[in-house]
Amino acid sequence: MENTHVRAAKTPAESRTEQNHIIMPTHINGYDRLFGGQLVEWIDIVAGIVARRHCECNITTVAIDNLRFKAPAHVNDLIVLSGQVTYVGRTSMEVRVQTFVEDLHGMRKLINRAYLVMVAIDENERPIEVPKILPETPEEKFEYEAGIKRDALRRQRRSEAY
Repeated sequence: MENTHVRAAKTPAESRTEQNHIIMPTHINGYDRLFGGQLVEWIDIVAGIVARRHCECNITTVAIDNLRFKAPAHVNDLIVLSGQVTYVGRTSMEVRVQTFVEDLHGMRKLINRAYLVMVAIDENERPIEVPKILPETPEEKFEYEAGIKRDALRRQRRSEAY
């Protein structure tokens, strides 16, 4: 079945998602820090939820475009992952997931920022059109403009790779 209707544009706030975790000993690597692979799993889940909420259909992860570890997390830290759509193409969505360590007073310190590319798919796993995005805040508008540039860089890297 083909996607025959275009859904209404959405704001980033409509699909924004937050997920929280307490770091347990099973999440730790040999250096007593949060295992990077565990964090990548959580980031991918948050990005998937954000993308599904935006396009209201199934999605698949196409790329983790950028993943920067800025600081470690340790056992008993509260981790907060916050994701939102920053840019959309025809069938793809760029999702930014920021990871914070939150202290006992609610203060957050950014420890990771990642950009993922998600694609909306139909029941036959073929790409389908996604709703446009309506950035409202200055930060959302900045991310959208930066997303245009990141998308162009992705396209350039793909063409150079083949």
